[in-house]
Amino acid sequence: MDDVLQDLRHEFRRHKGLADRAMVELDDHQFFHRPGPLVNPVALIVKHLAGNLVSRWTDFLTTDGEKESRDRDREFLLTDSDTRANLMAAWERGWSVLFDTLAGLNDSDLGRTLTIRGEPHSVRQALLRGMSHVAYHTGQIVYLVRWIRPESTWLTVPLGQSRAVPGAYRRA
Repeated sequence: MDDVLQDLRHEFRRHKGLADRAMVELDDHQFFHRPGPLVNPVALIVKHLAGNLVSRWTDFLTTDGEKESRDRDREFLLTDSDTRANLMAAWERGWSVLFDTLAGLNDSDLGRTLTIRGEPHSVRQALLRGMSHVAYHTGQIVYLVRWIRPESTWLTVPLGQSRAVPGAYRRA
């Protein structure tokens, strides 16, 4: 197995885990809380990322990554059917599509070409694009949870604890 595929599988799982652990800290009101008029609540980030994951990773090697069935603009609108349970079910479906696709990739796929929004990408480039998109939104979720619930559990090295955590940065 190519190290890049193994590393990307690990990083995607790590980012999902960070977001999942962060979101557990929120009650339903906080999950849907919009911090400002033009700031998405965690709920909409979940909805958007779920839609993106399904679109990008379904038939990854054979169809455009932006599926005609996707309504990206609707991913940024909350509707009556957007309960936390429904959004989290969509979240899990999206991640499942991604992980199933990654499990089916091998070294020989990395040099292939596919399209996203009509633009050609190597598989390697599309994988990195997908990872950076997930990392961007995971960071938003983790940040919003820290902002909404400053007392929530630290998901990385707690403030002022770098020296106490094995492997964390230490000054020479």
